Amino acid sequence: MGVRDRPVPGHYGTAVFPPGQAGEDERIDLGALAYDDVTLARLRGLGAGPGWTCLELGAGTGSVARRLLREAGVASVLAVDRDVRFLASRPLPGLGTLEADVCDPGFDPGRFHLVHARFVLMHLPARQHLINSFSELLLPGGVLVLSDAIDLTSAIAPETPYTRAMGAMWRGLRETIGTDVSWTPRYPQLLRTAGLGSVAAEIHVPPLTPGSPISRFWAQTWERAATAMTSTGLVDGAAIDEAVRYLDSPDCAGLSPGMITAWGRHAGTGGPAPS
Repeated sequence: MGVRDRPVPGHYGTAVFPPGQAGEDERIDLGALAYDDVTLARLRGLGAGPGWTCLELGAGTGSVARRLLREAGVASVLAVDRDVRFLASRPLPGLGTLEADVCDPGFDPGRFHLVHARFVLMHLPARQHLINSFSELLLPGGVLVLSDAIDLTSAIAPETPYTRAMGAMWRGLRETIGTDVSWTPRYPQLLRTAGLGSVAAEIHVPPLTPGSPISRFWAQTWERAATAMTSTGLVDGAAIDEAVRYLDSPDCAGLSPGMITAWGRHAGTGGPAPS
């Protein structure tokens, strides 16, 4: 049995990154500052607009869901998460919330013009099965859009305090909650296998500069994942502190993990209302 096949002791939101931990909403929002503009541009480019009904899976604090309503003018967004405290604290007309586990075999919230999940599948098992299930939630002509991390920091990157911390983070999260980003370049093929058409993909890498939202996001992520990171033996607390200082230093030179986004469209007749 390989490392990636071993049972893991916990999952996202319990073993690490519990929503009740002070500052977790701020950490999530730092990620939103780094990626939301790119996400919204892609969703609108795929047609999200007036008349569309949308499903946001693993919605977190709801930043994408709210911007779909406010900026794209979609008809409604159903935001789903295993814990909806951040969603419920910021209500908005047209925004519905559903506390549910997308891995539940009975998960069936309806049919939508857009189904979107960002930084969700990387933490879950049985990804092809889930992608198949998500594609079945599309209305004819609807689009499934999936985004996850793609690692640019470990294979051939120069060794720095930052890359050492990143390597420990990925390994620690894999061993603690099953996070695995090694498969994300296969997204287009997984969408094809799910029966979707017009499949395409792109990658966005935010600049890793001192004080930037993405740099602050990684610093806060390491703080919360420190136990999982140090359990690997690859770093200790002092090494994590050194990596945080490096991120905020003018000597910092590296690439953040990128976000790969892939999409495919339901081949049925009809289609979403025009935007």
